[in-house]
Amino acid sequence: MKPRHHIRDELLAAYAMGDLTEGWSLAVATHLALCPDCRARLARFEAAAGDMLEKIEPAERSVDTSWQALRQRIAQAPPPAANPSPKVDESRGDYVLPAPLRNYVGSDVEQLKWKALGRGAYQVLVPTGDEETSVRLLRIPAGKPVPEHGHGGRELTLVLSGSFSDATGRYGRGDLEDADEDLEHQPIAGDEEDCICLAVTDAPLRFKSRLLRLVQPMLGI
Repeated sequence: MKPRHHIRDELLAAYAMGDLTEGWSLAVATHLALCPDCRARLARFEAAAGDMLEKIEPAERSVDTSWQALRQRIAQAPPPAANPSPKVDESRGDYVLPAPLRNYVGSDVEQLKWKALGRGAYQVLVPTGDEETSVRLLRIPAGKPVPEHGHGGRELTLVLSGSFSDATGRYGRGDLEDADEDLEHQPIAGDEEDCICLAVTDAPLRFKSRLLRLVQPMLGI
């Protein structure tokens, strides 16, 4: 089943233009490995951006290349001539972690060294050269909730196995939730299996529980 929750246009445009830091780029690239629809959208963004660059005269560096201008170009661009999907579709197969993420952590989920967070949950920190974001894999037990929390900034959560649900809907493999300071929620893992997801944040979470706030520095969340 293809993902139903996709990358926002602004984020995908920034990725196409190389404007994302490493943590955000990793989340986008991992979603793209699982989502043929977003790979097709990316091809349109890249074609539109390339067309804009070709039409810029050397003396016209002040030309408007803002998001609104790019969006207009994309709306006018013809669809790509061929499906940009790679030959191997990792939305199916034996791997839980798509290739972009496997390349970072060095193996699939069963070979990773998971660190206990409490209440049956585990995490693996994903090292990047990006000082602006925190990147981690989370493993939430089937049927169990994540502690209720808000966000101090942006959080991208990409489901890699299992599912979770919150007030915004249900998220399965390949689905991407894009949360900001306005969202307070308590995701609950689906009953079918543990939920494994990639989470990228640029600020600490805001937990409702006083106890969790006390131990939060030790957990690094």
